[in-house]
Amino acid sequence: MRGRTLSAGIALAVFAGMTVTLAAQPVSASPSAATTATRPIAGSAAVLAAPDISVTNVQAHLTQFNSIASSNGGNRRAGSAGYTASVSYVKSRLQAAGYTVSEQTCSSCTYPSNNLIAEWPGGPADQVVMFGAHLDSVSAGPGINDNASGSATLLENALVLAAQNPTMTKKVRFAWWTDEEQGLNGSRFYVNSLSSTQRGYIKGYYNFDMVGSTNGGYFINRVSSTTAAPLKAYWDSLGLQPEENVEGQGRSDDYYFQQAGIPTSGYAAGASARKTSSQAAKWGGTANAAYDSCYHRSCDTTANVSATVLNRAADGVAYALWQLAVGSGTPTNDFSVAVSPTALAVARGASTTATVTTATTSGSAQTVSLTASGAPSGVSVSFSPSSVTSGGSATLTLTASASAATGTVTVTVTVTGTGSVTRTASLTLTVTGTGGCAGGQVVGNGGFESGSTPWTASSGVITNSSGQPARTGSYKAWLDGYGSTHTDTLSQSVTVPAGCASYTLSFWLHIDTAETTTSTAYDKLVVQVGSTTVATYSNLNAATGYAQRTVNVAGFAGQTVTVKFTGTEDSSLQTSFVIDDVTLQAS
Repeated sequence: MRGRTLSAGIALAVFAGMTVTLAAQPVSASPSAATTATRPIAGSAAVLAAPDISVTNVQAHLTQFNSIASSNGGNRRAGSAGYTASVSYVKSRLQAAGYTVSEQTCSSCTYPSNNLIAEWPGGPADQVVMFGAHLDSVSAGPGINDNASGSATLLENALVLAAQNPTMTKKVRFAWWTDEEQGLNGSRFYVNSLSSTQRGYIKGYYNFDMVGSTNGGYFINRVSSTTAAPLKAYWDSLGLQPEENVEGQGRSDDYYFQQAGIPTSGYAAGASARKTSSQAAKWGGTANAAYDSCYHRSCDTTANVSATVLNRAADGVAYALWQLAVGSGTPTNDFSVAVSPTALAVARGASTTATVTTATTSGSAQTVSLTASGAPSGVSVSFSPSSVTSGGSATLTLTASASAATGTVTVTVTVTGTGSVTRTASLTLTVTGTGGCAGGQVVGNGGFESGSTPWTASSGVITNSSGQPARTGSYKAWLDGYGSTHTDTLSQSVTVPAGCASYTLSFWLHIDTAETTTSTAYDKLVVQVGSTTVATYSNLNAATGYAQRTVNVAGFAGQTVTVKFTGTEDSSLQTSFVIDDVTLQAS
């Protein structure tokens, strides 16, 4: 939670259309803090029972965040190495579970860094329920209650949703925000990036900030609103008598959603405000003491979280999610298919490849088989493997004979499941009359001596500055080296010829750094061909002089792709990535 209140008032928002049916006799007993239990309330017959969220699993995520902070200067502040590592941890878990995950760079943030957005497949795209928590800490400590607790609660809920894979009545979107502690900047950037139509798709935003306070209370944002109803219903069933989150008004990431007219609610357990005598009487804990005595301090570690409060929040999130977005019955086993790239060229006597990717969209994963149709005479099509489990991928190879028919056609990939479900995807294939390998070097102005053309680069990257020498000539590309949070890019679109035996991307790289660590990659250079990362370097690779780096890029034969270098530097101690004499040679 950010440290001071915004001046604008907050109006109560009503989220029409979200209703909750409660069991006739709610149960008042609270669930165990460390074990799973049967849920004390039931939804209507039209909604599957929500799962119990293991607080042990949520605590395991907290341990990971604490370890990340310990390895990165003791905090996870936005823009820092600790924050970047936190994003990577959450992103990797979500991608492995089958989420569509994207990072949004907040260029207007105090510390430019990324929001992380994840969507679960299923549900209508114009009916979105969104759950968010800020992922950053203050610089004073690791920020485990504030706000790894909210981040871990959402992460475990997301993983359980993926594991159960129910039928969805609404699209569920999760978000982990950056730069909250500097003024809610990450969530503000996100809301401002949405069109009015996209904002209208979001039927409710639920925020979770500090949900494990050791002397905690049970607070709900806009507790009497229709939007809050499912969150309140769960805590009411435990006899908790939740109250309005007065302390948190205007101080967390729900603020800009509410300002944009999106209905909002959320859980909180309290920050630096003091628990009243009446609250202590009904919730336990110490009256006239702060809800979180380690708020914005170095002692905000894994020891600063109440398992009981955390468990009740995690289970309440699951109950709300299931009430709002999950349908009834057993989901039909279904899958989707995509081909990348969607356009290929191949010369007579050569071959080219594409990747066929499948994803389980509902129900359980199943074995699917791959076939293709529409290839012209003389072009053979093969898949490796020819069948996969939905969620897997295969390589599509198209091989043109010396007499293959030339021209442009549509090739359709058909994927058939074990039931009656069949899905298709298509690509455009162009067969040219020239056979064999055209060969040659396809990167233009690889030594940078002819200015910036045909490169696209950040300001000042292509330079003849004497601060770093070129390997040959006078010019080179110098990425980063500022000693502050900074990102530089350098890219060029190239067409890779088909039909050759070898394809090598080569460049000379000098890495100069002021970092003293021998174990932590604070500053990085990422090399991409198309959307694929083919190499990564960091301050740990620093050395005197230039070293030649080579990458096999045969997988991009016959394609037009962008070769891109991205250098990112954290908040202190410079690292310079200096590049010269770039080539992509086919032979």
